[in-house]
Amino acid sequence: QVQLVESGGGMVQAGGSLRLSCAASDRTFSSYTMGWFRQAPGKEREFVAAISWSGGRTFYADSVKGRFAISRDNAKTTVYLQMNSLKPEDTAVYHCAAGTGPLKGVYDYWGQGTQVTVSS
Repeated sequence: QVQLVESGGGMVQAGGSLRLSCAASDRTFSSYTMGWFRQAPGKEREFVAAISWSGGRTFYADSVKGRFAISRDNAKTTVYLQMNSLKPEDTAVYHCAAGTGPLKGVYDYWGQGTQVTVSS
């Protein structure tokens, strides 16, 4: 079972940047599709971005396209989410997830999340 631990969240002003990290415990990390999701208070969890096992393919929600970038380092069993030009509506708990299916498929393993707060 893959254990995922997110870090890098915090509070930032609108227009600022943050870089989230998600460290995986499993040496088979490189075989997993990895995704980032977020959940704001009172809202359903939503997809943010995903990356294929090799890093060759990525997919983004329209709301973050052009501002966020997902990447991975299989040697470090870590996936990243670089978030630029942050907006107050990006405020949420961000979770990483691991799956064995397509980029927008089912994810089997989830981290506890890291809080991102963007002030106006």
